Amino acid sequence: MKANQPIGIFDSGIGGLTVARAVKDVLPNETIVYFGDTAHLPYGDKSASTIQAYSVKIADVLLQKNCKVILIACNSASSAAFELIRDYCGSRAKVFDVINPMVERVSIENQKKHIGLIGTKQTVNAGVYSAKIEALGNDIEFSSLATPLLVPMIEEGFFENNISHDVIAQYLGDSSLQEIETLILGCTHYPLIKNEIEMILKEMGRTVDVVDSAETVAESLKNYLKESELLNDKAGTDHFLVSDLTPSFEKASMLFFGEHVTLEKYKLWE
Repeated sequence: MKANQPIGIFDSGIGGLTVARAVKDVLPNETIVYFGDTAHLPYGDKSASTIQAYSVKIADVLLQKNCKVILIACNSASSAAFELIRDYCGSRAKVFDVINPMVERVSIENQKKHIGLIGTKQTVNAGVYSAKIEALGNDIEFSSLATPLLVPMIEEGFFENNISHDVIAQYLGDSSLQEIETLILGCTHYPLIKNEIEMILKEMGRTVDVVDSAETVAESLKNYLKESELLNDKAGTDHFLVSDLTPSFEKASMLFFGEHVTLEKYKLWE
């Protein structure tokens, strides 16, 4: 691997752009190749085997683009396919996910505390977060809740309004989350509603530390590139690939990445 090779990032759709934005913020000299599998979103309600098939195909595309790192910027894909993608890439690229860096962070900062997680059905049902946190043995109590309405709500632009307030409040009022001291946003879409979640928790009179993976993963990636002497000193042109080009995705990409991006359609299967 060479320093001037790009960083590959993929997600089922637009949520991973929050991770891409965080990577660009901490690593401005790195070149990004982003792949949004918009033809198959969302991943959260699909089987693990289906997500694995999509993920391997996308990883192959990013390897063809000569990426030195492949970052799985999707909790559902991270829980279902991280080990598979890591083994598939071998020494050709370093593979990161959005779960392991977050688990390491919250386990250190929340010893003997009660941690909650909200995410897609796939992420919650896979039990990866709970298994990894339990394995670290820091006497942490863990609760999780599937919140399947949040991703389509966000992608349709329904946030910071009465509809999103009621949906989020309903989820946060679930009995499984009543005693938590920290809340993991277990989906890369959720940073867009982080402020709203914090506001609703405050309305409920609850003091909860709300954390998302984007910044944590970006810092972990930066540390790896620095230690491996793979930091690039001059960024090239970022590329944004999607498996299905839609007007709604183009509009949403502005919300997630914070600036206009040029999208290129790339068919996974001809």
